[in-house]
Amino acid sequence: MLNRRHIRIKVMQAIYAFKGGESDSFDKEQKFLLFSLDNLYNLYLLQLSLLIELQKKAEDRLEKTRNKLLATKEEKNPNKKLVNNEFLLLLKNNEPLQDALNQYKITNWELDDEYVDVIFKNILASDLYKEYMQTKTSDFKEDRNFIVDVFKEIVAPNDKLFDYIEDKNLTWVDDLPLVNTAILKLIRKSKPSVASNYFVPKLYKDIEDKQFAIELFKKTLLNRTALNEEISGKTKNWDSDRIASIDFVLLQMSICELNKFPSIPVKVTINEYLEIAKEYSTPKSSIFINGILDKLVKEYHDEDKLNKTGRGLM
Repeated sequence: MLNRRHIRIKVMQAIYAFKGGESDSFDKEQKFLLFSLDNLYNLYLLQLSLLIELQKKAEDRLEKTRNKLLATKEEKNPNKKLVNNEFLLLLKNNEPLQDALNQYKITNWELDDEYVDVIFKNILASDLYKEYMQTKTSDFKEDRNFIVDVFKEIVAPNDKLFDYIEDKNLTWVDDLPLVNTAILKLIRKSKPSVASNYFVPKLYKDIEDKQFAIELFKKTLLNRTALNEEISGKTKNWDSDRIASIDFVLLQMSICELNKFPSIPVKVTINEYLEIAKEYSTPKSSIFINGILDKLVKEYHDEDKLNKTGRGLM
């Protein structure tokens, strides 16, 4: 689920928040970094559980409507298409997912049911719902595609849900686009007979990704003096106060990666940090960072300092 760019962003935030020096212990900050990464999985489960709650909400609404004292003929024989949505039922009945929700104690919607109501009412008022409910029967593909559209157009962009997530955990704000994208991909690729663990993917693609987060964090902090000297050498005409703090952190990390991670191609490192700068720093930051890294890479190349292993890593 996690990709390397998001790992770099999390490391950037941890380094930016670190106020100590090279000789200070940063065990606390490292633990918070790993907690922040692991906590992304809670957000993933929270968003998936919301879809399950929407199915339950539809079921509850149907029962209340059918049991009204003066229910109409149509209300006594309602359209059960949403209640019987095959994708939602597949999600609801998936045992590994239910186990994960219990293990991670994802019970938010029991206490904060009003947010489920907001999303559910938005669905009922949408053209998507009206079109979907024109028939009483459907197949898995139609049901799945309806949920894809609902998630993409109603759930993901909902401002009240965003505010709720931000209030619950500040680190989730940066995680939400990644989590929502992962869920959309998961829904789109789902089939009626998916593997039992389909809805509980691993947080890290492999153990190397988790190790990468720890090593990038540690090596950047442990080599700050040398990294700052490299930056100063290429910014002699710049007042240090004019360099955005985030830019400084991104330069530290990218130079560390160029020197301390031989298996990562130079182009990958540069492109990743330029993209992060575009999203998290000033409009001109990516141009500034690109200029510094370009000079350093040429210098390293001329002095044969780029210790990259494998083909095509230069």
